Amino acid sequence: MTVARTLLEFDDSYARAVPSLSLPWTAAAFPAPRLLALNEELADELGADPAALREPAGVALLVGQGLPEGTTPVAQAYSGHQFGHYQPRLGDGRALLLGEVLDRAGRRRDVHLKGSGRTPFARGGDGKAAVGPMLREYLIGEAMHALGIPTTRALAVVATGEAVEREQGPLPGAVLCRVAASHLRVGTFQFAAASGDRAALRALADHAIARHHPAAADAAEPHLELFRRVVHAQAELVARWMLVGFVHGVLNTDNTTISGESIDYGPCAFMDAHDPATVFSSIDHRGRYAYGNQPAIVQWNLARLGETLLPLIDDDTDAAVAAATAVLHEFPAVYERHHQAGMAAKLGLAEPDPQLVADLLELLHAQRVDHTGFFRALAAGDARALFTDPAPFDAWAARRDALLPADRGAVAAAMNRVNPIYVPRNHRVEEALTAATAGDLDPFRRLLQAVSAPFTERVGLAGYTTPAPGDAAPYVTYCGT
Repeated sequence: MTVARTLLEFDDSYARAVPSLSLPWTAAAFPAPRLLALNEELADELGADPAALREPAGVALLVGQGLPEGTTPVAQAYSGHQFGHYQPRLGDGRALLLGEVLDRAGRRRDVHLKGSGRTPFARGGDGKAAVGPMLREYLIGEAMHALGIPTTRALAVVATGEAVEREQGPLPGAVLCRVAASHLRVGTFQFAAASGDRAALRALADHAIARHHPAAADAAEPHLELFRRVVHAQAELVARWMLVGFVHGVLNTDNTTISGESIDYGPCAFMDAHDPATVFSSIDHRGRYAYGNQPAIVQWNLARLGETLLPLIDDDTDAAVAAATAVLHEFPAVYERHHQAGMAAKLGLAEPDPQLVADLLELLHAQRVDHTGFFRALAAGDARALFTDPAPFDAWAARRDALLPADRGAVAAAMNRVNPIYVPRNHRVEEALTAATAGDLDPFRRLLQAVSAPFTERVGLAGYTTPAPGDAAPYVTYCGT
């Protein structure tokens, strides 16, 4: 048995189930792979030995080299609406699915590379990635996981030993090894539907049911039930984003998963001052993917998924459209239920109060109050100091106080269990990534330590609790290609 075989054993159920939706491909060779970050907790979940992954054979595997015999990496095909414009052929232009692993809990997980070189789906880029964006994905994924939000996670980031050319000049290259429930996207279904191969579309849908929503198989209309379960999963996911002030930044249909996990942390960021119009992405000139637009955009993306499933829902197109539309219209109520329940918990309330929530969010926006800091300060009784004009807050707080249980200490403790004190503050993220690009990983490790336990206040981490200084330039993020 080879050393690589003792690290991870790969299956390829997706490539077998829908062979027309991926292409066998091989990762590029890199001159001097060097491990920058290894997620030992995740490695253990996958049944891998973290110490072995740190050895040369393990590091080679993490960039797609020295794979177990019989492993065939593939580049996955998908389409997508990018900023509302349909692109019929996207796919893994710089990424590879090494295969699937059954973790210690018996769950099937994808192991996937990003930055591993050009594939046939590449669209003009070099297929490589730089250290900064790959560490960003590692950091944000771990922060989201610690917040209890379904997410892909990084297993490792490996420096490649070569430079990649970008607008700002040469940057140190890196490969991200990412783990996901799967990489099935709305765009995957769009690609299958556009091919006109109904058998492939059905195989894809049945694979998605078996992998992510097995109870749908027992429904009277399995493919309609698949659609319903994806709609509900995505409604809950975006509600969780909104609760913590997360802005994905590039909510194209190829970044909307069937599993209900967050995926592809490119121009993402956490909002400081509460503002529905918050946009960070350098290419989102019209604010399509602004913080406040995210629920409506996700529902729009799901409508595109529904369109692809129509031939499987009913042979009568009108009947299929009516059935899918009815399911899609469940999204707002599901989203609102999760959002209101989450806001009740954040405010220490036993029951949701939609008007109280709406008035608070309007107040936070009007006075540009820090989204994350407000809820911790509210639990501590210090929120009044965050408002330049405290009178409207006082009136709102009196209404909330009338709804609170008598044991205020228990209320505060419960609030602190759901309201993070540490999120990846944008200026801290940039500080960490800039240092890492220059070869210093200590700021990255300190920030990772903070956001990996976001609800527990710790000595020495006060600098990670505050937004950027008021005179800081507007924060801009980039897609990382």
